[in-house]
Amino acid sequence: MDALLAEVEATLPTEIYGRVEAVKGLLIEVCGPVHEMSVGSRLLIELREGFARIQAEVVGFRGGIALCMPFESIEGIRQGAKAYLDQRDSMVHPAPSWLGRVVNALGQPIDGKGPLVNGSTPKMLREKPPGAAERARVGGVLDLGVRALNSFVTCCQGQRLGIFAGSGVGKSVLMSMLARNAQAEVSVIGLIGERGREVQEFIEDDLGPEGLARSVVVVATSDESVLMRRQAAYLTMSVAEYFRDQGQQVLCMMDSVTRFAMAQREIGLSIGEPPTSKGYTPTVFTELPKLLERAGPGRVGEGAITALFTVLVEGDNHNEPVADAVRGILDGHVVMERAIAERGRYPAINVLKSVSRTMPRCVPENVLPVLRRAKMLMATYSDMEELIRLGAYKAGSDPQVDEAIALHNGLEAYLTQQKTEKTSLSDGYFQLANLLEMTLA
Repeated sequence: MDALLAEVEATLPTEIYGRVEAVKGLLIEVCGPVHEMSVGSRLLIELREGFARIQAEVVGFRGGIALCMPFESIEGIRQGAKAYLDQRDSMVHPAPSWLGRVVNALGQPIDGKGPLVNGSTPKMLREKPPGAAERARVGGVLDLGVRALNSFVTCCQGQRLGIFAGSGVGKSVLMSMLARNAQAEVSVIGLIGERGREVQEFIEDDLGPEGLARSVVVVATSDESVLMRRQAAYLTMSVAEYFRDQGQQVLCMMDSVTRFAMAQREIGLSIGEPPTSKGYTPTVFTELPKLLERAGPGRVGEGAITALFTVLVEGDNHNEPVADAVRGILDGHVVMERAIAERGRYPAINVLKSVSRTMPRCVPENVLPVLRRAKMLMATYSDMEELIRLGAYKAGSDPQVDEAIALHNGLEAYLTQQKTEKTSLSDGYFQLANLLEMTLA
């Protein structure tokens, strides 16, 4: 009843509509009572008089015309068609009953399990994050269940990490491991621009019934409109914020931020924004921090959103514009490399190039010497790798290099983890200490 009353209150008291003046590509120009509309307002555009309507969103204005983009195919839109103002603001009504469900970018169920029960508390799709002075600090260590990350890129509750990799290097598989193994009360997973055939595989094989029961999955496949892909990212964050406000520890995963940026680029170019670096428009770099900053600790007494965002680096260039911008916003980054994947070590994480900014203050003091020695040995082997493979290094020339060579296979085996395998934080520390023949005091 509360949800129904909230929807009634959100209903406009009078019917307001304009008319379609022109369609240019994916851009729909609407004239009429433009003063009643704002950026983000929802419109319902008639395909034929009295027939189906499609949803569109106002993305800008030009000379008394509202510039709109559709959530669905524009086939059937005609000049002069009525465009009804549906909502002045974009909102969603999450509820605990959403757990275990798969929804699209509009918050509509797509899993065949019947309608969703909406909550009474509306959440804005473009909610502002808590003020910097109001936020709590990051919490304790979060066990991700993946040895390489737990040991060398330790994550805290409320931290935001980026997973940077090229196509086909294993981002999605790593995300599936985290979705199944991470110790969180609620998981909110956004599949942005995902391949359609992989969605069911992810839900049934990777997440599984147990993982799905504590998760909400938001899906916008690659064939959907740019507005749906962008909105899926906003909806993912709004649902995560709802559970955070309930005092829960939320794991929010988004695959991928790059596709969100590409969708925003298409929208910007359609409304006439000038392209800048690699064709990305200025609003891309304005919207990225607005989206990513919504994750993190809530206000004191609330829960926290621990966020893992994948970033698709084009051409394996880890310094391309989106990757560079995201890396500067987040609290750490995980670098996955094609060369590591090609030699058969998965997950293909380069721990020497990966950084967690909160790690120094959340790892136990007795574990730090073990981690430092392991990284030193890996760095030593990496520096001498070419000489070792060419046979140019003579054994006995440097004791430290000899030790790195002797332990290299063991460290590679430690960093290798099967998709279905799980290793707790403490077990990982003990395995690494035993490998290096050290003790955890």
